[in-house]
Amino acid sequence: MTTPTSLTRIKVKNVLYLTDFSEPSEAALPYAAAIAREFGGKLYALHVLTPQPYVYSTPETTVTAMEAQEEAAQEGMERAGAHLAGLVHETIIENELGVWPAVERAIKELKIDMIVVGTHGRSGIERLLLGSVAEEIFRRSPVPVLTIGPWAAAAVHNGAKFHRIVFATDFTKASLAAAPYAIALAQENQSRLTLLHVMKERSRKDGDKFGAISVADAMHSLLEIVPPEAELWCRPEAAVQYGNPPEKILEAAKDRGADLIVLGVRSATGHLGAATHVERATAHNVVAHAQCPVLTVRG
Repeated sequence: MTTPTSLTRIKVKNVLYLTDFSEPSEAALPYAAAIAREFGGKLYALHVLTPQPYVYSTPETTVTAMEAQEEAAQEGMERAGAHLAGLVHETIIENELGVWPAVERAIKELKIDMIVVGTHGRSGIERLLLGSVAEEIFRRSPVPVLTIGPWAAAAVHNGAKFHRIVFATDFTKASLAAAPYAIALAQENQSRLTLLHVMKERSRKDGDKFGAISVADAMHSLLEIVPPEAELWCRPEAAVQYGNPPEKILEAAKDRGADLIVLGVRSATGHLGAATHVERATAHNVVAHAQCPVLTVRG
């Protein structure tokens, strides 16, 4: 039985936008700016300079290469800043051995409420912005992460207004951690909210023993997620489907014209091979192939 979710008022005072100045990063910038404007917050644009291997370099040429890297970063930040006119913002360039330590420090010191990042995803999720760092960020971040995948990059960001939201869950604690954000954003935007649970396909050998929850139970549990005091303009839609979780989540979002998918993810405790609430591949594939932004919340 699912415990009704308590209402959470979304407050986004400080937005952290991560960039490596690539096209995916540039595609994510309008979303970051729109969210900061919508919530009256401040935008921090962060670029992390990590050590680069300089093969066959002398000390002199290495210094020259590093200086060129820093100069390019400064120019990139100036271009990003030009798109943020009229918005309270700050650009930051950090030198660090890895991206996550700089992000973690920024979250704490700048009191970040949300992170926005773009991804590549050309061959599945294996090629994310900053390599595998994007996944590390949304699994380790204590604050929600809005990821703009390659298929979502061409979509209109609607000024950070999300009118059709799909929240997917398998009722684990990790997945339900994202429910308050899905409900609060639906309430904030008076959105249509779809609550989705995906079951694996039945097989003959499973027989009547398949699954610990029936479709009727799943539908009931989905509707219980939304507290009765939630001021939504329409009744949330509960949907239960059989099949491959990422495929069905993407299909449900596409069929409903969703402009936001919300997922809970398990923390990357130990290593990034740890499963999410619907296995690691789900978050990978949804983020890489979604035609809208994906908001992940660590459970």
